[in-house]
Amino acid sequence: MSEVYATRRGRLRERSTAGGSATALVTRPANVRYLAGAAPHGSVLLLGTGEDILLCGGPPTGEAVEGRPDEALNVRVLPRAGGDPAVAAAGLAAGQGAESLAVEEHHLTVTRHRALGSVAPRLRLADLGGAVEQLRVIKDEEEISCLRIGAEIADQALGELLESILVGRTERHLALELERRLVDHGADGPAFATSVGTGPNSGRRGHRPTDRRVEEGDFLSVCLGATYRGYRCEIGRTFVIGTSPADWQIELYDLVFAAQRAGREALAPGAAYRDVDRAARQVLDSAGHSEGLPPLTGHGVGLEIDEDPQLAPAAMGKLDACVPVTVEPGVHIPGRGGVRIDDTLVVRPEADGGPELLTITTKELLAL
Repeated sequence: MSEVYATRRGRLRERSTAGGSATALVTRPANVRYLAGAAPHGSVLLLGTGEDILLCGGPPTGEAVEGRPDEALNVRVLPRAGGDPAVAAAGLAAGQGAESLAVEEHHLTVTRHRALGSVAPRLRLADLGGAVEQLRVIKDEEEISCLRIGAEIADQALGELLESILVGRTERHLALELERRLVDHGADGPAFATSVGTGPNSGRRGHRPTDRRVEEGDFLSVCLGATYRGYRCEIGRTFVIGTSPADWQIELYDLVFAAQRAGREALAPGAAYRDVDRAARQVLDSAGHSEGLPPLTGHGVGLEIDEDPQLAPAAMGKLDACVPVTVEPGVHIPGRGGVRIDDTLVVRPEADGGPELLTITTKELLAL
């Protein structure tokens, strides 16, 4: 893996140098981990003129550190009272004779940016922009393997829950049980706060579980994800509890399923982000559900659960192969409930079989 991290840092150094800065400072934790193999609490990464240095703000108390830093890096741990690692990194860059330092302005606070300038007043601070985030969009096969394992864990946790008795249990209890099952099956932890919605709460994007209990005839919508070696996937399904679905439930479910299928089928290298969104959205629009639709149909996943690209109406750009994304349309009818169907897939060319579905729990409308 050391060669992988060195290659990633080399690509970033090329971009930084092309922008006029021979040195760069990476402070966003997910970006640090991508380039260094780990991001201990408070750590920053300095791509220097002579060597690359991972500066840590002292060992965190009672906090697990995911991953292990690349052995090729010079790792320096500052004393507990040693100040801000980013400020220390700027001082090191100035000491190496650097004239310019590219920084992630979108992540730095104004106070921190001023501190960098004060410790090295002759060092010109340039904006690195989203260079690392852009590098992270296309995943290598090792990254995709981590996502695939995370998806298997999420599928397993969800499948076990569906085999248990659900009526009478609260949304909050079901969410906690799912997160426990994720860890039991080998996940680092949940990829995000698990969402469980029943009855009138079902189908809401990002619904926070409540003490409402599952009742016969409810829609039950679940959205969860597993983190495995830092990589995060996502799955969402909707079911009916206890009885055969009502006609309106079948109709709504079939509609969202058709929209989700259209979005999945639109995934291909070269497809515009907005076209994937449009493929799913127009199915719902044509059925009269244009009001209240979520702002996007899907998004990238990786070291963060919400990465580029964004599959949204105004999104600019086109998909590449080996980009993992979610496709997650949904409809919520106030007072009645709704449906969400969410998969994590990897964009693949048609010659390789088309998009690779990572989350394989059935999308049939089950009565549990």
